[in-house]
Amino acid sequence: MLLIKKEQVRDQVNVAMFEVVEELVEEKSKFPSLVSPKIMSEWPRDQLLNLMRAPTVAQRYSVMDIHKKLRRSFEKHSQERTSFEFAIISSTNTFGYEMVSGKFEQSYEKALTDTIHNWVAVWPLVSLSGSETESLSPDERLIVVISDLNDYVLRSLGWMIAGAILFTLTIIAAFYLTVRTLLRQKKLSEIKSDFINNMTHELKTPLATISLAVDAIRNEKVINDKDKLTYFSSIIKDENKRMNKQVETILQAALLDKDAIQINPRPLHVNEVLENIRENFELQLNERGGKATLELGADQDLVEGDEIHFTNMLSNLVDNAVKYSREDVPPVIQISTQPAGKYIRIRIEDNGIGMNKETLARIFEKFYRAHTGNVHNVKGFGLGLSYVKSMVDAHKGKIKAESTLGKGSIFTVDIPLKT
Repeated sequence: MLLIKKEQVRDQVNVAMFEVVEELVEEKSKFPSLVSPKIMSEWPRDQLLNLMRAPTVAQRYSVMDIHKKLRRSFEKHSQERTSFEFAIISSTNTFGYEMVSGKFEQSYEKALTDTIHNWVAVWPLVSLSGSETESLSPDERLIVVISDLNDYVLRSLGWMIAGAILFTLTIIAAFYLTVRTLLRQKKLSEIKSDFINNMTHELKTPLATISLAVDAIRNEKVINDKDKLTYFSSIIKDENKRMNKQVETILQAALLDKDAIQINPRPLHVNEVLENIRENFELQLNERGGKATLELGADQDLVEGDEIHFTNMLSNLVDNAVKYSREDVPPVIQISTQPAGKYIRIRIEDNGIGMNKETLARIFEKFYRAHTGNVHNVKGFGLGLSYVKSMVDAHKGKIKAESTLGKGSIFTVDIPLKT
C-alpha cells in the first residue's frame, strides 16, 4: 500500500506541475519585447539582441504568484495537504525560493539536498510557440521539492493501516477464542470422564454389597436365623442410605448450577457449630489414632447462616481433612476461630497428603479431583469443595486454601458477623 500510494502521489504531483508549466510557458510566449521598434536600428547588434530577449518567468512572476498556481493545481488533483518548496532556475541566474503553505521557512537548498525525506520533481519551462525570441530566452526549469513524502503517505494511509491492524486483531481474538473454547471443551470432556469413573466406583461398591446381602438372605440358614437376617437387612439399609446420599449430592450440584438452593438464614454461633462437628468426627478419628483440637479464640461468633448448609459446609472441610490424611501418620486436625474485623475467621488445618500448585488452583472447580490414575482409595465425586465455595459465597464470606504437598493443607473461611 505504501509503495502504490507513493507512486500515486508522485503521478498526481507531476500532472499538477505539468499543468502549471503549460500555463507558465503559454503566458511566457505572449510576453512583449521590452525594446521599441523605432530605436532597434540605432543600437549595436549585441546590445540589441540582449534587449530583444523576452523576460523570464522568474522576472515576470512573484514567488506568491507561482505558489498560488502550484497550490491551485495541487488542490485540483487531490494534493491539497502536500507540503512543497519550489524554485525556478535559469541558465544564467538561479532564483531560489522555498515555500510551505505560503510561509517562508527553511532554505530551498537544504530541502533540495535532503533526498532521504524529500522527493524532487523537475520540469523545463520550454516555449512551444516557435517565436523569434524563443531562442533568445534563457532555459528555465521549475523544481518542486515535496517535503517528507514518506510521512505524508503514511498519514494519508492512516485509516487503512488502522483498519488492517483492527482486522488483524479481530482475527487474532477470534483465533484465541476458538482455541480457548476447544481447550475448555477438552477440559469438560476430561471432567465428564472423571465424573463417570468416580460415579461408577462410588455406586458399584454399595450395589455389590447389597447384592451379596440379598443372596445371603435367600440362604435357608439365614432365613431361619433372626439375628443374621437382621444383620444383613441393616447392611442393605445402610448401603441404600449411602446410595441415596450420593444421588442427593449429585442433585444438589445440579441445583447449585441453577442457583436453586434456598438459604434460610438465622442467628448461629460458629463456636457451637464447630464443637458439634468435632464430636461427630471424634469416633472416626479415634479409629485411626488421630484427633481434632479446638481453639475457639473468637468471643464474637454470632453470624447469619443457614443451619444445615453452614454445618455441611464446615463438615465437608473436616471430612476432607480426614479422608486425605496420610496412611502412615495419624490424622491431626486443628480447628480454630479468631476475630478478623467485621468477620469471624475459621481455620481448619491438617497434616494430610497436601496438594501441588496445579491441584490447589482448581480444587473449587466442580467435579475436579486430583489425578490418582486408577487408584480410588478416596471416594467422592469432586463436588465437596465446589459446594463449600458456593455456600461461602452464599453467606457473603471468603475462603482461601493453602497447601504443601506431603505436609498438609489449611483452609481459611471468613464469615461476616451479625450486626
